[in-house]
Amino acid sequence: MFNLSAPTVLSRMITLIIALTIHEFAHAWTADRFGDTTPRAHGRLTLNPIAHLDLMGTMMLLLAGFGWAKPVPVNPYALNRHSSSAYMWVSAAGPLSNLLLAVLAVIPIRLGFLTFQVSTGFFPTIFEFLYHFISINLLLFFFNLIPLAPLDGEKVAQYLFPPPLKDVLDKIRPYGPMILLAVLFLGPYIGIDLLGRVIYPLMSSFMKLLLGVPL
Repeated sequence: MFNLSAPTVLSRMITLIIALTIHEFAHAWTADRFGDTTPRAHGRLTLNPIAHLDLMGTMMLLLAGFGWAKPVPVNPYALNRHSSSAYMWVSAAGPLSNLLLAVLAVIPIRLGFLTFQVSTGFFPTIFEFLYHFISINLLLFFFNLIPLAPLDGEKVAQYLFPPPLKDVLDKIRPYGPMILLAVLFLGPYIGIDLLGRVIYPLMSSFMKLLLGVPL
């Protein structure tokens, strides 16, 4: 996991700066559009990576395959009350931005402008970079849709789930971060491999779909 080549590390670093910045900016922009000026007041309505990146979260995603950025502060009560789905869309905007980035990045490959080519030096080839760019953005898309706090998927699920399941989310919300960490770090030892058996297969299948590779 930690034996990474220089082209891979460079590809991931550049990708993470772009993907996490766009992800958090999407939250801020959507909240601002729905009338909440909190992200703007905290300097988060910007494409400046420094405003969004979290050092530890970026290192974890770079080395371990999952991580985080600084959460965008949002005041649900300041969102447009005429839209009951406003908070859901603010939460969904981040993962959806990563999906959009992956779709855009695959276009030159699908159009045949690039062919498979692996770097033999320090810098990645354009194909190699785009491959990592697509895969990491898909990872961020699926990972952030897990319905556990503090991930975006919890707020999306809170809007979409029926009342009985919403009650469950309400009860476990305070313990969401601990449950998530336990599942990620301890789960594989007891047969609950969320990343290996759920997220990575979903990411791989969707990537094949985007690239036009048979599933």
